[in-house]
Amino acid sequence: MTDYRDEVPAYLTIRVTPQEGPIAAFAEQEAWEATKRYPELMGVASPEFFYARELDTGGWELLSCGTDTPQGSRDSLGSHFRMQAKDAKDAGDEKAHRTWMAAALRMDREVVNDVRVRGEHFRVVRASRFIRMGAGGPEPPRPSDPDTAEVGEAYRLGPETEGLVIDPYTGTGLSTGLLKLDLFQFVGVVPGAPPEVGAEARRARVTHPGGVLLPAVFMISLRQNGKWGPFNPGLGSSTPQGARDSLASWLRVMGPFTLQLDEDRRAEYAALADRLDESRSNVTTIDGVRHRVTRVERLIRVGPDGPEGPRPSDWDPEPPIDIHVRQLKEQGLWDEDYDSKPIQLDERTMELKRLMDAEEERRRRKRGLPEPGK
Repeated sequence: MTDYRDEVPAYLTIRVTPQEGPIAAFAEQEAWEATKRYPELMGVASPEFFYARELDTGGWELLSCGTDTPQGSRDSLGSHFRMQAKDAKDAGDEKAHRTWMAAALRMDREVVNDVRVRGEHFRVVRASRFIRMGAGGPEPPRPSDPDTAEVGEAYRLGPETEGLVIDPYTGTGLSTGLLKLDLFQFVGVVPGAPPEVGAEARRARVTHPGGVLLPAVFMISLRQNGKWGPFNPGLGSSTPQGARDSLASWLRVMGPFTLQLDEDRRAEYAALADRLDESRSNVTTIDGVRHRVTRVERLIRVGPDGPEGPRPSDWDPEPPIDIHVRQLKEQGLWDEDYDSKPIQLDERTMELKRLMDAEEERRRRKRGLPEPGK
């Protein structure tokens, strides 16, 4: 007798398997409780992009950290091709060197999301982002989420996506499987989005009906006028401490700079940042506005031909570098001698530099490092 599961494509499969170990069991329990405390799914407007390589053994391996535009991942893929070309040249393989360099130069002048080089298949891959919402606001980090970084040092941990294999057949826990099933049917378009954004999201449910969840990331949300929204809709941090560090840095540098605060207000912001560092709290109030470290789920949709690539409506403001340079020249904005000219800093730029230097000095003293040059 033929098992009906043998007839189901891998991209439509959700394999629920026992999660081994006490930490995995704890995380599974938390995921189940989150569905009750934070039952509403909401889309985050800005997706994330990676480049990946198809594996002979099945699935696609992510080779990069995330970027906020497709072109950012195309540029990274072009850099990968250049590194491959260098390795081939160092090994004395001139033919491989020429092939890899030709691929890199193509990425400089064309919008390419899917390319084959020397028998390897590469693709720019899109990840949608979502948060869970409950009566009290968005879901904060879970106790089982790794959060071991020291204050101010979270950036050293790096991304958790490089080397991750996108394979829908990989087993998950029951709660994660149910979340995937919900997200497969979820459009996730934010209110006020252009009609084409919603149309492409609905189309993706048909063209790429399966998917794989990436490790959660963390961003700062804030509550204004009775509604929650992103403090910075860009890419998230791989740990909750990374999100706290980004908010503390804003309080010490970019907040005072962009708001043009006086010395007294700067001191207030710095004190808030110090309290955030000391408490490692997930909630902070700034000027009466509540800020929260928020957990963000990420889904790469998968269809018969593999993971979903960029959508036409995705924000992608810059063209490939060769096209960009040509456009600047046509507009008379390209300066051939730019790199050799001294940089002219105006007063506002000097003010930003002073704030950044002060923050760097604070970090140096916090870590007990000697002064530069000593």
